[in-house]
Amino acid sequence: MKLGIVSDLHCNIDGLARALEIMGPIDTLLCLGDSINEFGFSNDVIGRLRALDAITILGNHEEVFLGAAGERARSRPEIDRSLLGWLAERPHRQELRVDGKRILMVHSTPWEPRGSYVLPTSSALERFGEADADIVLYGHTHRQLVRRVGRVLVVNPGSAGEARDPGNGRQLSCAVLDTATEEVVVRDFPAFTAGRQPERRR
Repeated sequence: MKLGIVSDLHCNIDGLARALEIMGPIDTLLCLGDSINEFGFSNDVIGRLRALDAITILGNHEEVFLGAAGERARSRPEIDRSLLGWLAERPHRQELRVDGKRILMVHSTPWEPRGSYVLPTSSALERFGEADADIVLYGHTHRQLVRRVGRVLVVNPGSAGEARDPGNGRQLSCAVLDTATEEVVVRDFPAFTAGRQPERRR
C-alpha cells in the first residue's frame, strides 16, 4: 500500500493541493497534525482532508484552537461547524496495521509529555527506537527525516504548508511510504510552483 504523508499544513490549501498532485496515486492520505493554525481555521484544508477520508491526527496548534485559549477563534461565523466538529473528533495519535506493519502516527513524540521538537540532529531521536511500532511517522519540526532507529523506521515528511527546513532549501515537502518495501520517497516543492519537482528515494 502507498501512503501519502503530509504534516503541518497550517491552513495552506495550495500546499496541500500541490502535495496531492506531486505524490501521484496513493491508497490513503495521512496528515500528522497542525493542519490549522492555533488561532486560525481553514474550511478548505479541513474540508479537503475530510473529503479524502484522510487519517488525520491533532497537533499542538489544534490543541490551542480547540482548547480554552481558542474559544474566541472558534466562534468566528465563517467557520463551517461540521468541519470543526470533524476535526475535534480526531485523536492525538493513531495506530495502524498495514501490510503486517505496525505504524504509529504522532505529531511530535511517541512519549509523554508530548511536544518536544526532535530535530534530525537531536539525541532524543534515539527514543523513537523504543516505540512499540515498526514505523513511526511524526511532524512538528517542519524538517524532513527518513532514518532507521534500531528496528524502527522513523519518517518526518517536513511541512506541506510552512517551509522552514534549511536541509531542502526551505521548500515545502511531503512523502510517500510503500508499506510493503518500506521505501520512502520525499518530494520537495517550492510553494505554489508548478512543474516537475525533484524527489529523493531513501
